[in-house]
Amino acid sequence: MDTLNQVQRLAVLALPVILAITVHEAAHGWVASRLGDKTALMLGRVTFNPIRHIDPVGTILVPALTFLFGGILFGWAKPVPVNWRNLRHPRRDMALVAAAGPGVNLLMAFVWGLTIHLGLWLMPATEWVALPMIYMGAAGVLINVFLMVLNLVPLLPLDGGRVLNALLPPRLAHTFSRLEPFGLIVLLALLATGLLGSILLPIVIGIVDVLPGSRIVQELFFV
Repeated sequence: MDTLNQVQRLAVLALPVILAITVHEAAHGWVASRLGDKTALMLGRVTFNPIRHIDPVGTILVPALTFLFGGILFGWAKPVPVNWRNLRHPRRDMALVAAAGPGVNLLMAFVWGLTIHLGLWLMPATEWVALPMIYMGAAGVLINVFLMVLNLVPLLPLDGGRVLNALLPPRLAHTFSRLEPFGLIVLLALLATGLLGSILLPIVIGIVDVLPGSRIVQELFFV
């Protein structure tokens, strides 16, 4: 990626970032609708249209700033509304709804890895098509794995916090849920101090290593 200028990097990152965030949020709503809560479906949030999921700060401002200043690409979308009272088995189903987002990011990382291999296969014949596929595929693998790992941090309002909250005994879950207003502050503090990257990066690299196209991702981003 060091061989690309800022405009080229933005072009390579744009589609993987949009898909990673959009499909992640749509997956929450789709699973919720399958488990009995149609709230997100009725509000038009079970869609791949990124406009329905954009948060002006989390989806535009924060990623733009981290991109410009060379930090970890970081951001979030508008949370998909879920009414737990409509779910058939509220505690279990809330965990499943939360896990759907990171789960679909892992699936997308796998597909982007296959895109890298397709680009390598096309390279001798059509380099102008193959190179963007390879670069975009590598970005897609890394972005989706990072988003998955980040969201599995056991901290509310992240998906990992939702899963943990559903697994805790009711009394502990109630106490844990009261910490949610402070979760984003803690997360941003970890990001600002660099601790977030040092904690998550080894896990991200370990997962990338077992996905298709891992060698290319390593060469473009970690060498």
